[in-house]
Amino acid sequence: MERMNQKRNIAVLGSTGSIGKQTLDIIAEYPNLFNAWLLVARSSADLLIAQARLMRPKMVIIADEQYYEYVKDALEDTGIEVATGSAAIAQAVTAPEIDTVVTAMVGYSGLESTIAAIGAGKRIALANKETLVVAGELIDGLLRDSDSVLYPVDSEHGAFYQCLVGERHEDIEKLLLTASGGPFRTLPKEQLETVTAADALKHPNWSMGAKITIDSATMMNKGFEMIEARWLFGVMPDDIEILVHPQSIIHSMVAFKDGSVKAQLGLPDMHLPIRYALGLPDRRLASDCRKMTLEDMAMLTFERPDFEKFPLLGTAYAAARTGGTAPCVMNAANEIAVASFLQDKIRFTDIYRIIEKTMELSPHVEHPIYDDYVASNADARARATALINS
Repeated sequence: MERMNQKRNIAVLGSTGSIGKQTLDIIAEYPNLFNAWLLVARSSADLLIAQARLMRPKMVIIADEQYYEYVKDALEDTGIEVATGSAAIAQAVTAPEIDTVVTAMVGYSGLESTIAAIGAGKRIALANKETLVVAGELIDGLLRDSDSVLYPVDSEHGAFYQCLVGERHEDIEKLLLTASGGPFRTLPKEQLETVTAADALKHPNWSMGAKITIDSATMMNKGFEMIEARWLFGVMPDDIEILVHPQSIIHSMVAFKDGSVKAQLGLPDMHLPIRYALGLPDRRLASDCRKMTLEDMAMLTFERPDFEKFPLLGTAYAAARTGGTAPCVMNAANEIAVASFLQDKIRFTDIYRIIEKTMELSPHVEHPIYDDYVASNADARARATALINS
């Protein structure tokens, strides 16, 4: 079994986002074990510059080319290499010095670099669920032909992973995927028509980026996680059951054919699953973080999700069953719709309508190759944009 005998060089893709910042916390917490070798941000130039000065990576990449000269000039005295563009990211993750790639970029943008990292046989700590939502079949095939190992960073998938250590795949009855229910869990359905972006961004348990927080409010995020789990753990969509667990203490469970159920518990703090994923295959990263107490576990409740109130759950299951480019189209339409909602261009419930209409109008490819995913993503974004503008 692989052991962490020497310092690992880490590439953090999306270092200025919520997961990226917490990953850098973990790297700083264990300076004898980890080194930030590559930092990548989309457009948060000032924060990327500050992170680079603090962490002293070998290289930084700002994806948005308009900020390249600004970042390059700001880091000129440091000796840190600066690059820009998606091609540069895909090339950089293949560097032989890099051991682990943390894919924390938001949305479809994480796909190309993840494919490159798999091709280079890297350890991948996957925080970009959209990679498997968009192209799970492709990624699954690539992993079979690569030395690359993929470890989940999402708290729910990290929970599944821990529950399945030492277990046989054929003994799995069902994966029980927990959800907080988001900020609108108890809000009457008819009031969702008038909620604002500010309302939707008030998540009860987790501190996350804006896009994923809106996805949590629509419960699209849980649909994405269902599809991600389908590919990570080799189960069918109907073998994954979603349960609303408002306390976010049980991060997910596995039910076995003998009647046993295993659960993984922890405080709602993303440092925990990130720490676990970076430390694998050993649970060796002890921490002085606050530990869970009996009081934290005193009240654990569960309820069924409301598929009528949150119809995107049903949309996600339908897309997963259809396969092919259907999940790719769904993800693309969601990214466009969520961005428009955050800009106050559409209502909260319009997110549902835009996604469903885009999926209805978009062509379907049953067994796509990479170019099909690229084309489907671009086509669906254009269709969703046209629907919003009309």
